[in-house]
Amino acid sequence: MSDVVDFKIVSDSGLTDSSLSASLASFRAGKAKYFSRKYHSHYVSFSPDEKKREISHFNQILLEERQLIFDSPIIAVALYEDADVFWPEFYYQNGMVLNLLYEKHGQDGKNPKRAVGIVLVEGAEIPDALVGKFKFAHQRSKLAGDVRGTYFVVKQNWDELLFGGKNL
Repeated sequence: MSDVVDFKIVSDSGLTDSSLSASLASFRAGKAKYFSRKYHSHYVSFSPDEKKREISHFNQILLEERQLIFDSPIIAVALYEDADVFWPEFYYQNGMVLNLLYEKHGQDGKNPKRAVGIVLVEGAEIPDALVGKFKFAHQRSKLAGDVRGTYFVVKQNWDELLFGGKNL
């Protein structure tokens, strides 16, 4: 069942399987605020059962781009898409949040921006699959507290996998 995330009232709905549900909920509320202001859109969270296809595609991208496989299960998925951007976010039980920022078209003659963002909410440990592979920067926010984040650029074109050959 999908839920519109309210950034004014922080709720851990859909995140209670994590011991870091409060930190994940605060981070998710911060993302809801960002999407509300930047895209004038609701931030909608789904159960993993509702987004199996997106999870499968994301796992394939992680594996083929960086040989990343995570032991922790995904407990929630948020998804934003418009004519220019496809942006799913995956909330893991261990307090990690990964997202795929996938611009469909480049702007002003530039290549489209495509990257995987990795965030560890307050209290989350660095997963074994990431130890020694990335440097994490610290960031403090009112809603999310102290988070650590990093990213990597997606080098391959995943249009066919993500959009099934639709004209973008």
